[in-house]
Amino acid sequence: LMDACGPAASPLAMRHRALIALLWRSGLRLAEALALRPVDIDQATLSVRVLHGKGDQARTTATDEHALEIINAWLVKRATAWGIDRNAPVICTRRGGLVHQSYLRRLFPQLAEKAGVERRVHAHIFRHTFAVELSRAGVPVRDIQTLLGHSSLATTSVYLSSLSPEESLKHVRGRVW
Repeated sequence: LMDACGPAASPLAMRHRALIALLWRSGLRLAEALALRPVDIDQATLSVRVLHGKGDQARTTATDEHALEIINAWLVKRATAWGIDRNAPVICTRRGGLVHQSYLRRLFPQLAEKAGVERRVHAHIFRHTFAVELSRAGVPVRDIQTLLGHSSLATTSVYLSSLSPEESLKHVRGRVW
């Protein structure tokens, strides 16, 4: 999907890559990613502060260095190409305004088709991928729940339901006394 965004130096392609990185590598909801400001990203601790999550709940989630590289490259590009200052949302229009969710709901299926992805691709699938990848890395479910901002562990369990039975058995077999 990243490659399907377009030429590496294109401002729009860089914006789309930055959005995918935020959704996938930080587990943000689409509205959270669109409301994010550069000041909400702590480069030193690799953390992202969500001020108004679902239910108007604040939380801190994590990201990784590669995602930050993509986001930072976009922030530089938007400043030089479009004259956008650091007070604008991370994912913004050419004038520094908010990007509409409806635009992105159309964008993701287009990118999927261009990339040859046959599965339905939407913003929330990146959040599920974030959760599954953390689980596969051995992160406790309670920690995943906190990062996603879920009030119920049952909700987090739905995100992890795509783990295969063999993966679950492997974790059980790998326990030590």
